[in-house]
Amino acid sequence: MATASRHRTPATAPTPASTPCGEALPGLRADGAERCVLTLSVQPNARHSECNGWHDGALRVRLAAPPLEGRANAALVEWLARELGVPKRAVQLRRGAASRHKQVEIDLPMAQVAAWLRRQPA
Repeated sequence: MATASRHRTPATAPTPASTPCGEALPGLRADGAERCVLTLSVQPNARHSECNGWHDGALRVRLAAPPLEGRANAALVEWLARELGVPKRAVQLRRGAASRHKQVEIDLPMAQVAAWLRRQPA
């Protein structure tokens, strides 16, 4: 007499940084249903603020602000909020206040941020 197997197969979590077409976004991960975390590589003192593709698993962002007294961090939050169409309070610096490698927390579903990232230059 055969017995039913009591072993459960582990539930596989979907890859948080995958997009509907299957391409991975290495610097983006979900942090709940309505929030995500984006990893950035920031270059201050640029002519103007813009995305410049991916670099080492992070979105490279050039900022038109000097890295003095938190001006670059403030410019980053303001620029991201404007680009994503959210208020500045919806974008918070999570890590890297004194570093070029930063993580920001964005109060938007990951799908919306991923759609914005897909529209950025490669």
